[in-house]
Parts: sequence; C-alpha cells; structure tokens
Amino acid sequence: MAAPVAEASSAFLGFGPNSRDPGQLPSRRAGGQGARNRKKGWKRWRGPEAQLGRQLGDWLEERAAELRHLGGPVSEKPDETLFFVDKEKGQNQKHSKEKPLKIDLILQPDSKVPAPKNILAYQVPNGKKLKRRQRLWQKLAEKGVVPRKERLLQERLQKAPELIKANSTETSSGPDPSRGFYDIWSDSNPLDKALAGQDTWFLEQTKKQPVKRPERLKKTPSQLPAVEVISPGGSYNPSFQSHQALLLKAHEIELKRRKAAERLERQLNFPTAADAPTQETVFQEQCEGLLEEESDGEEGQGSLSRPQEEEPQADTARGPRFTQAAPGEKKTERQRKKEKAAKRRKARELGAKAARLRRQELFQLRSIRLQVKRREAELQRRKRAREAKRKEEANKPRRLGRLKYEDPDLDVQLSTELAESLRTLKPEGSILKDRFKSLQKRNLIEPRERAKFKRKYRLKYVEKRAFREITQSFSSSG
Repeated sequence: MAAPVAEASSAFLGFGPNSRDPGQLPSRRAGGQGARNRKKGWKRWRGPEAQLGRQLGDWLEERAAELRHLGGPVSEKPDETLFFVDKEKGQNQKHSKEKPLKIDLILQPDSKVPAPKNILAYQVPNGKKLKRRQRLWQKLAEKGVVPRKERLLQERLQKAPELIKANSTETSSGPDPSRGFYDIWSDSNPLDKALAGQDTWFLEQTKKQPVKRPERLKKTPSQLPAVEVISPGGSYNPSFQSHQALLLKAHEIELKRRKAAERLERQLNFPTAADAPTQETVFQEQCEGLLEEESDGEEGQGSLSRPQEEEPQADTARGPRFTQAAPGEKKTERQRKKEKAAKRRKARELGAKAARLRRQELFQLRSIRLQVKRREAELQRRKRAREAKRKEEANKPRRLGRLKYEDPDLDVQLSTELAESLRTLKPEGSILKDRFKSLQKRNLIEPRERAKFKRKYRLKYVEKRAFREITQSFSSSG
C-alpha cells in the first residue's frame, strides 16, 4: 500500500476538475473530522490509517478521471496528445474555420471507456436451430446439393437482367447506368412477359396473376358527396332571407310528420259511443243495393222480351230471302247455292270496302304523319321522365335492410335563439351522428337501430331470511 501512496505524493497536479494537490491532505468535510454524532466516529478520522485510506480513495478517483477523459494515465501519454504547437496567424485562421461546431462537441462522447457489450443485441431467436441447419447445408453444399430456394433465386437472378435489357427503353442517370427502369403497372412489364400466352384462370388459381377487379366495384354506390354543405340559414350569422327559408323547410317537415301521426291515430282510434254503428245502420248497410238490382232485373227482362216479340214482325215485313232448314232436316241444293252466293257477295263487299279505305288513306298521309310525330314526341317525353326518375332514385338511399332510411332532424335555431357572438354560440348536432347518417344515405351501410336489451329469463325476487326476520319482528311489535 506504500507504493501507491508514494506515487501519489510524488505525482504532479491532477488532471480532473476536482483534483487536489497530493502534498495536502484531502478533507471530505470541513475540519476533516467527519461525523461525530456517534462514539465510533470519534476515532474513525483521527488515526494514520484513516488518512491513508482517504489518500488512496483520492488517487483512485484521479485514475478513473484520467481514464474517462484521456483513455489512460497521463504519465503514459505522449506529449503530442497532451500539447499542440500554435501555428501562424493564417494557418490559425484556417484551423479555426475547420474547427467543429460547439453543438457537435457537446454531442460527442466524453468518456474514453468503451460502452459495455449489449448481450441481448447478439442474441438470435432459434439460434441453435439455425446453426444446425447452416451446418447441414454446408455439408450438403460440399456434396453439390443446393437448396430449392437458393436454386430458384439464382435462376431468377440470371433471367432478370435479360428481361430488363430486352424491355427497358430508358436508362437511369444514377450510379448504375446499365440498369433500366420499368413501370410495374404497365402492360410492358418484363416480369409479366413470362406469363404471356398462358391460361388466365390457371394464373389466377396459382396466384401468379391477380384477379381482375370487376367494373361494378369501381363505381360508387351513390353519387352524393361525402360531406354535404348545410344551407346558408344554418350558419353562425345568417341573412334574414336564408334563415327564413330554413325555418320554412323545417316547418314543412314538421307538418308532414304531424299529419302522418294524426292519420295513424285516426286509423287506430276506437270509435266513440256516438259514432259507433247501431242495428239500423248495420241492417241498412246489409240491404244496400238489393232493391235497385231487383228493379234493374225486371227492366232487363222486359227489354229482352220486347225484341224477341218484335223480331218476327220485322222478319215478316222484310220477307225471308231464303228459308232455313230445321236443325234436324237436310239442306236442299237451292239453299246451299244461296248460301254460297251470299258468302261470295259478302267477301266482294269486304274487299271493295278495304280497297276504298286504302285509297282514302292516301289523302290522310298528312294527318298520319302528324300522329306519328305526336307518338314519337310522347315516347321521348316518357323516356326523359324515366331517365330523370332513375337519376333521382340513384341519389336516394336504397332499401338495404328491414329498416327504412330516415333523414335526420334539421339543426335549426329560432330567431330568438341566434347567438350574438361566438362566445355565446351553442353547438348544434353531433359530428359522429352526421357521419353515421351520411354512410347510410350513401348506401355504404344499412340503416340500423340501437340493439334492445331482452332478458332471457324472468327476474326472480327472493326475500332473504335476515330481512324476513326483521320484517316479522316489526310487524309483531306493531
């Protein structure tokens, strides 16, 4: 222990900021006596062993400071690392320009002691397993066996430069000008050229070619905008006209809602005693229209009987053209000839009438053309109406589920509720509800309602024994 002490006493002034003169006795506290609140501390700092211990501790601190700042003892360092020669003025200015910034000096590590080795950084998951596998493949490589992944990778690397050179038209201006660039989304992609000519279904099933996205998925389910701008009457400081228009719109919506509620109430309302049907009204409803049908039937029978009576008189007045045979008798030759002559005469009359009508239609071309134009105009009007209705229906929410979409309530304030400043403005509506309703209106989700809690089993109320005893005691005392 004497050698370190002698070396410390003969050494020069310490390098660290807290170093002291080795010739002087260091004192940890004022007076060098230390704590004296206990009896064992009275003799602790008085003997020569205590002084020697303090000197040894200071020497060890000096060594640690030299190791941190200089990387070793000062006595072992050469002069070039401890001193520098001041150069000329111009060189000194040049040296000052090359001097690093203060922030860089602050960020540099001060300690010369290397950081401890991080053992966790060198640990590899399944390290032993990977090492065994690597030794196995080294043995197989000595025998000439190459893994399948490595073999496929080498084949791909050999084919890739040829494909790129054959299909690349532009060269890069980077460090490797021989390498060409290509668009992976274009039709002339060199990686997809190897798949040309093969079956599309086979490529899709083998995951070599992605499935083509259907055209119907590229269309939005609704043409409505994602965020609809509110009417000018719902702003912070609206004009009188816009605010009144918004109030009128809200009033009409409320009237429709009230009318629907009143109609439903009338349909479901039970009639009062004054409006209830009596026996007379029930009998009158049952006999409704019976007497009129009887009178109509009598008149109809009379009208049918009269023509039957008048027909023979008309026939007798005209005189029969040819006598018809009875149902059971055979027609004579004369009757057959008359029937054939009548049929031929009727056919000639019909033909002449049709020819006369065709000749008359020549003079009706102008009116027919006008009718055709009117018909075409009507068809065009119907077509435009159908297209307008289809466009209007496209912007409306569809029926995606069992519930029907209902528009949310308008966020409107009365004239007396308008705020005078932003400080007194009250928030209206909810952003979350607005986005939820927008998704329903654009047919992205179906209209939903909050799930209702339904108890599976009926609640069973049980009176506890202690409570029963208390109630019995109160009832007996009362």
